[in-house]
Amino acid sequence: MFLQNLAQNLFDYDKPETEGEVIFYKLFEAFIIGYVIHLTWYWGLYIERISEVVLPLGLAVYIDPSFMFDSSLPIWNAVIITVLAVAGFFRISPKITYSVAMLLFHWQHVTRFTLGEIPHSANLIGMTFLGFAIAHVCFNEQLRIRRFSLGFMYFFAGLGYTSAAFSKLIGTGITWADGRHLWMWMSEKSVDIISRTGDWAPNFLQTLAFDFVWIATIILLIGWITELIGVAMWYKKYRSLVITLIIGMHIGITMTMNIRFDAFVAQLILMGYRWDKLIDYGLARARSMNFVYRFSKRFA
Repeated sequence: MFLQNLAQNLFDYDKPETEGEVIFYKLFEAFIIGYVIHLTWYWGLYIERISEVVLPLGLAVYIDPSFMFDSSLPIWNAVIITVLAVAGFFRISPKITYSVAMLLFHWQHVTRFTLGEIPHSANLIGMTFLGFAIAHVCFNEQLRIRRFSLGFMYFFAGLGYTSAAFSKLIGTGITWADGRHLWMWMSEKSVDIISRTGDWAPNFLQTLAFDFVWIATIILLIGWITELIGVAMWYKKYRSLVITLIIGMHIGITMTMNIRFDAFVAQLILMGYRWDKLIDYGLARARSMNFVYRFSKRFA
């Protein structure tokens, strides 16, 4: 019963699809593909400046990516990913084009991040792109492809946030939310900003957190609780609320530690609300106005 209910909330293959859902999905798919292409080229241009592998991850653990350095291969990889991703978007052999593009996209990522610092800013984009590839391999019906892609994304996004909450407990224990930890992290990020710009001054929220340790503790505690309930986005009833809280958490992270999650926040905004209903409403209004116009012309 639990799995059946979960599957219905995530995929709901039997529910008829509206025109707004189809249009929204295509716009959302264009957003993901656009970001994939942007990241691919951004990473490709950076790889040209890398000369050695410091910390391999993903496929780079098994295949030495150093052959990509000091060559035009990252650029050619970006070209191939771009062509394949666009082909998949226009449904030109998407089973193959999306799958190969996803594999090469992962390779571009692991080649770029071999220097010891591994950010997770592109994880949500990457997992969603992976969902596109799997959906086209597993299904032929467009409705199922769309429903699986979105359900796959909600499942792993929710799982990822809740896993992050448990990781904090496993790594640090219940003392993770100690406000003095936030002091340390804000101070560390201030050093990065000073080294980059030569100046740094705490904003209003940072000043409050520095002045009152209990406020810093509450900020961390709210963030941890928000991550903990991430799996609630699996359920349609709570999805908008949970994603709104997560967006707020990311804004809080930016305000306190100057860490931006632009791709995450942009995608969460698209994920969190029923834009398809707004599109359906707009289409209905347009058709209604067109009917009124034609009716008035007939009897004018």
